[in-house]
Amino acid sequence: MSDVVQSSGAGLHGRTPARRMFRARIGRFEAQPDRALMDELAAWVEEAYRPELAARPSKHVYLRHLPREIQAKMDRLRDHAMIRSAILEQFDEGSVITPLKHTDELYISHYNKDFGGDQGLFDKHYDGNLRFMPVGAVVRSLIYLQSDATYKVVFGDSGVEKAFASHEFGLLDFHKELHWVEGDYDPDDRQRILLKCNYLVAPKNAVWLTRALDAANTGVFYTVKAAMQYSRSPQTPAQHVIGWLCNVMRLLNNIHPLVPIALILLLLIALGRGIAGLAG
Repeated sequence: MSDVVQSSGAGLHGRTPARRMFRARIGRFEAQPDRALMDELAAWVEEAYRPELAARPSKHVYLRHLPREIQAKMDRLRDHAMIRSAILEQFDEGSVITPLKHTDELYISHYNKDFGGDQGLFDKHYDGNLRFMPVGAVVRSLIYLQSDATYKVVFGDSGVEKAFASHEFGLLDFHKELHWVEGDYDPDDRQRILLKCNYLVAPKNAVWLTRALDAANTGVFYTVKAAMQYSRSPQTPAQHVIGWLCNVMRLLNNIHPLVPIALILLLLIALGRGIAGLAG
């Protein structure tokens, strides 16, 4: 692995990094067999998702929904020894990686700021909201099968910036890294094709902790993903409302992970009182 960049310890724009977080790093697949495999997978995506590549909205597809032979080839990347060793370098000896393959995705990305659910993929955001986890972490890998380095990804808490090109990867803390994309929309831009793969890292023999973190992470992941997918590039009034809520919740989560939860509880209480008042 070459051109690996680790954080300096100070976040960008004067931010103070969260404690116990995995600091973002970047790297590149250098071996020719790995690069050939990535080019092969990118070509398969271009053929299998030709209509989606021509459209503006970003698209996510769970890897578990892809043909088994394609999944097997992608496993060679998401389970790559280089990825695993780069993750474990920042954890205590004996820590165990549990791949969260049920959440892993193929991501076809177009720069898309239309106030829909997927605008949060480009604005400042945390991928998750479990920043209060005292131990363990969920690390996400971004494996770029195809990219022309048009846009720069900024990992704010780690103080790392990178305009990713094909055959490169980035690693970040899923719940604790504030990050965003910088660039200007160009309708002629080439799409980015990448894999988003997630790994739970916890102390050895902490079975209860691993299961609890997996359950919490999965619940948050699927809820947020469903809302984002429904409201990407909104067309109907309902999609516009959900897209607006996604963006509001993202901004509130940037302040503190408990703020959006508190808002939801207040809305539910108000709704319950309203229903009770009508019934009475």
